[in-house]
Amino acid sequence: MSEVLLLKVSEAARRIGLGRSFTYQLIRRGELRSVKIGGSRRVAVADVEEFVLRLRESAEDLD
Repeated sequence: MSEVLLLKVSEAARRIGLGRSFTYQLIRRGELRSVKIGGSRRVAVADVEEFVLRLRESAEDLD
C-alpha cells in the first residue's frame, strides 16, 4: 500500500501536536499550506514537515 500524501486538517494537527482550530488559523494566515478538494481541505505531509522545519529554524535564530 502506498503512503498517504494528503491529510485531513485534524490529522495534520495531530501530527504537529496542535488543536484543529489553531491549525485552521495557521492555514488562514498562510503559515501552513493546504489545498481544497471539493468541500474538503487537505494538508500535504510535505507541507507539515516544512512547517515544522521553519519552526525549528526560527527557534534556532533566537538562540
